Amino acid sequence: MSLSFPNRSRSYDASARRIRFTGHDGMFEVPFLVEADVFPGASTEAGYLAAFDAGRDAIQKVATKAYGYARRRLYILTANDFR
Repeated sequence: MSLSFPNRSRSYDASARRIRFTGHDGMFEVPFLVEADVFPGASTEAGYLAAFDAGRDAIQKVATKAYGYARRRLYILTANDFR
């Protein structure tokens, strides 16, 4: 199966400064976290979520690439993944 993103929900974890979203590989849920540093112009929860929404297509491409490298229980995407 391949990774898909049918659920557009996302949430911000202020204590970890990360945005959480999920992908799906068939019936399996695949959790992803994006570090807030990926969004340098944002500084609030609303700003981070808006930046995530604006860059959703690029974020999902990076997530798909990370998922293709190795199967893990959790994927954390950092600014380095977007270079």
